[in-house]
Amino acid sequence: MDNSENLEEERRKIVKGLELAYERMIEFKKYKKTPLIISVDGKVVEVDPHDAPPTTTYKWR
Repeated sequence: MDNSENLEEERRKIVKGLELAYERMIEFKKYKKTPLIISVDGKVVEVDPHDAPPTTTYKWR
């Protein structure tokens, strides 16, 4: 494997980990019945975890 292949593999692993962390966070927030706190257009808002998508796909590039 050359350096670019190693970097691509690292990127895939990181993205997969981010996606898994998101799924677990949504499950936890639903279990605890607490809102997600996010920033939308520079404003802090609360989102019901039942309204959030259960999975997400991170885009690269």
